[in-house]
Amino acid sequence: MRDDPAVIALVKRARDGDSRAWDQLVERYAPLVWSICRRYRLSPADCDDVGASVWLRLVEGLPSLREPAALPGWVATVTRRECLRFLREQQRTQLVPDDGGLADEAAPDADAELLKQERFIALRQAFAELPSRCRELLTLLFHDPRLPYAEISERLDMPVGGIGPSRSRCIAALRRSRALASFVGPEEA
Repeated sequence: MRDDPAVIALVKRARDGDSRAWDQLVERYAPLVWSICRRYRLSPADCDDVGASVWLRLVEGLPSLREPAALPGWVATVTRRECLRFLREQQRTQLVPDDGGLADEAAPDADAELLKQERFIALRQAFAELPSRCRELLTLLFHDPRLPYAEISERLDMPVGGIGPSRSRCIAALRRSRALASFVGPEEA
């Protein structure tokens, strides 16, 4: 089996970038990787993680593999090493007792901050979809420091009496935006 011409040919084709050859190598040696992982009593998910590491090492090491016929031994050795590395990392991991103090205290703040960011992004998107006249008006109305209506009227060439109704139409258009649909209730739209 060590001088299997099929293995040698697959390795050479995989080195040359043949994805079908690569797939055949993985299909051929996945049971070997799996059986070694199971000997180390790894869970199926952990076996998948170790297997992914083995295939990554093979991608990195395939060009420098001196003896293509030695691939089965190489795969077995790398799999054993990856299993041991995985088990060492698992031992280093210290589990924190679930006393309800760590995650629960931070969760509401994190959720509130995430919701705030989502609203801000949706508002910016909805604002960008408004006609330019509405964007200009709302920008001036929310300017800091606050601008007097007379100045807004002059900048936009709009009568002072038209600012309020125009503002209402612009805010209504903003509320109807699909970007804000999940944040604005039907009574607000």
